[in-house]
Amino acid sequence: MKPTLILRRALLAASIAWLAGCAAVAPGKPGPATTVAPHKPKIALALGGGAARGFAHIGVIKMLESQGIVADYVVGTSAGAVVGSLYAGGHDAYAMQKIAQQLDETIFADWTLGGRGFLKGEALQGFVNQHLRNRPLEGLNKPFAAVATDLKSGERVVFRTGDSGLAVRASAAVPGVFQPAQFAGKSYVDGGLSSPVPVQAAREMGADFVIAVDISARPEGQPVDSLSSVMWQTITIMGGVIGRNELREADIVIRPNLPYVKSWDFTARHDAILEGERAAQAAIPLIRQKLARQAGSPALASAKTP
Repeated sequence: MKPTLILRRALLAASIAWLAGCAAVAPGKPGPATTVAPHKPKIALALGGGAARGFAHIGVIKMLESQGIVADYVVGTSAGAVVGSLYAGGHDAYAMQKIAQQLDETIFADWTLGGRGFLKGEALQGFVNQHLRNRPLEGLNKPFAAVATDLKSGERVVFRTGDSGLAVRASAAVPGVFQPAQFAGKSYVDGGLSSPVPVQAAREMGADFVIAVDISARPEGQPVDSLSSVMWQTITIMGGVIGRNELREADIVIRPNLPYVKSWDFTARHDAILEGERAAQAAIPLIRQKLARQAGSPALASAKTP
């Protein structure tokens, strides 16, 4: 075969190959873009116990709401169960603050002379049910759980169904102050004895991201000059030891600065609410960062919080 003919055929083959390549990369209608929606973590708010210091929970919720951080689940122990039940029942932070303004210790003072506590706890039960319109736990706006302690076994008990007021009463039944809550043949006392800040219960409900609010007092500097103060100090010491282990499982721990708010001082409610707001505001950047990281959104994780 002549060299000229061979050259012509080679050029022809190269041209065909080049044209085929052009056709393969020729622009056409773009295919549908494949996007992966970011995973939205399920958020739980775990509200700890602390008697009158529980007003700080309202401030925390107010700040979180203002930043668009809304809990999917709410879990509460003792004072946290009181505030948490109202929040899960549809009361926003401003409504709860209005309720708090009308509160004082006399509302819950249903004294009794005998038995295993000074107060019956029925008044607290009635207060909760009144503000929840007598809805059971499973009928609230958000999934809610109240944590109490089985007096006989010492086991943590998580209530998610049934009488809301009775569950909160059980969760807040401080030994020696409130009589144990009785139902289904068992006695229940304050959830703070087994789960001061209910992070574990929040995980069990299905939460991906737990914001824990620790309002517990510190033993240092607390008065121990009376029977009631010794009792509170004992609970404080026990709760501190148990709570540290559980708080390690939280994604965020918010600790309002409440050294001057005594557990039985209802007059300091406004200060407690304000401290709750301040502590939550300080935690917002880290909350956003961690939530964005779980959702798989680097842009949000690096975004500055106004």
